[in-house]
Parts: sequence; C-alpha cells; structure tokens
Amino acid sequence: MARDTSVWSDDVWVVDSTPVECSRSRETVRRSDMAGWAEYGYCESHSRFFWGLRLHLVATLHGLPIGYVLTRAKADERQVLLDLLHDDPALAASRPGQILLADKNYYGRDFEASIAGAGIRLPRRARKGEPERPGGRFFKPLRQSVESIFDTLKGQLDLEQHGGHTPRGVLVRVQQRLLASAMLEMHAIQPSESPRGVATHDFRPDSESR
Repeated sequence: MARDTSVWSDDVWVVDSTPVECSRSRETVRRSDMAGWAEYGYCESHSRFFWGLRLHLVATLHGLPIGYVLTRAKADERQVLLDLLHDDPALAASRPGQILLADKNYYGRDFEASIAGAGIRLPRRARKGEPERPGGRFFKPLRQSVESIFDTLKGQLDLEQHGGHTPRGVLVRVQQRLLASAMLEMHAIQPSESPRGVATHDFRPDSESR
C-alpha cells in the first residue's frame, strides 16, 4: 500500500526508536505473559526507565512507514537498523544515495562504514566531544519531524495504550497503528482517497489476540 504513494520514493528518510511500554506495576511484570520478551529499558527523551519493548521505525519525512522492527527494550539501535536493511536488501539497493537522517546514537566507525556500504548516506547530530558534522544546523527542525511521527503514533493512534498482554497481542496492535499511520499519510497526500474510519477507530479490541 505504501509503495503506491508518491512519497515512497522520497530520497530522505528518518530513523529512530520509541518505547512500547507493557507495564508499570511490579506485580503485573511478575505475572505478565510478556516475560522473556519484555525487559527494562531507558527512555532518554523522558528520562525514565520502562518495562516493555522498543519500536524501531524508518519513515519518510511525511511520516509514511518504510520499515519497522519490534525488539526488546535494550536492543542496540544500530544493529537493529543493519538487520532491517539486511533482511530487506531491496530497500537500499533500489535507492543508491538514499539519505537516512539519524540521531546521535547511530554512530561508530564500523556501523557507519556498513551503512555507507549499503549505499546510504547517514547524516546525524554530533555527539559530545565530536566536531560539528556537515548539515548539523538542519537537525533541529528535522528532529521536530521525527517527534511528530511518534507523537501521531502515541497520541492520535494511542500506541502507549496499546492494551496488548501477550507477544502476539502487542505485535498485532503495533502493526495496526503502523497501518493506520500509513493510511493517514496516504490520505494527507491523496485526500480524494480517504480511508474511512481511521481517525475515529478504537484500536483497543475487547479480547486479546493470541
């Protein structure tokens, strides 16, 4: 579906990750069917720990999802991105010179060499102690675009209140929201093809999917 939009071929993507919290109660953590999947991780943007998974997302600047991975909370963002590109080689192979805007956590000589080897350019913000990197002045407004994408998932599409209680249940609910996000972006690009019921749909089914 996303491949049919005009922005699928955009030459600028963004990559980032966000927590998918599964519980805040220690008692629920002990009894949860997510045990062995979910774990404690740290959310830098909110300066707090959480128990759950992490959604890694590659998207266009418009917010159209290109690729995603749902991992354990402490998964290395860099390795997840390399795995995503490895599992779907056509993503990079069909777009030589694709720009992938990343946060400062996507760093490292070997990592950046691997990304370059895939034909992708990876501008990112400079880390503490690093000299200013090319294009650094553009990252503040572009960072707002990234935050807007996740704000849509968390706010309008209610990602933080996904209601999943099993690995399959959480995965299904995350996929529902990514699908809805893609449909909303398609509607924004092609208003005449309005996906009915997306904005008002309740993404919290009464029964858990297993």
